[in-house]
Amino acid sequence: MKYLHTMVRVRDLEASLKFYVDALGLVELRRSEHAAGRFTLVFLAAPGDESAQVELTYNWPDENGQVEDYGSARNFGHLAYAVDDIHASCQRLLDHGVTIVRPPRDGRMAFVRSPDLVSVELLQRGAPLAPAEPWVSMPNIGNW
Repeated sequence: MKYLHTMVRVRDLEASLKFYVDALGLVELRRSEHAAGRFTLVFLAAPGDESAQVELTYNWPDENGQVEDYGSARNFGHLAYAVDDIHASCQRLLDHGVTIVRPPRDGRMAFVRSPDLVSVELLQRGAPLAPAEPWVSMPNIGNW
């Protein structure tokens, strides 16, 4: 048995790509459009690690322009990525307008949420970084 990918349904493909690619830093590996089924699949991975992929599934709006509501996505859990510098990673996300819902006050762990409310955990690779501002003083926001 081999792990292939995790599928996440998204309501707005462009907003999701801005989050996962532009802000989080994943790379798009491949994309396929399925007109008969009215959906698009986009496969993403961390740079240099195609073994752990995220499949974004975008179901096209119906004939009335309505997009399916997937709820809060709390039942999904989270995606997790190791990062080389959690402070720099969180700053990059902030610079892209992403809310840090659980800041890396401990220099080890942070959480953000995608436009579709999927929780993404960031973990410092190796030893935790020294606690630093603005993270130490930043409160938790919402849930993850």
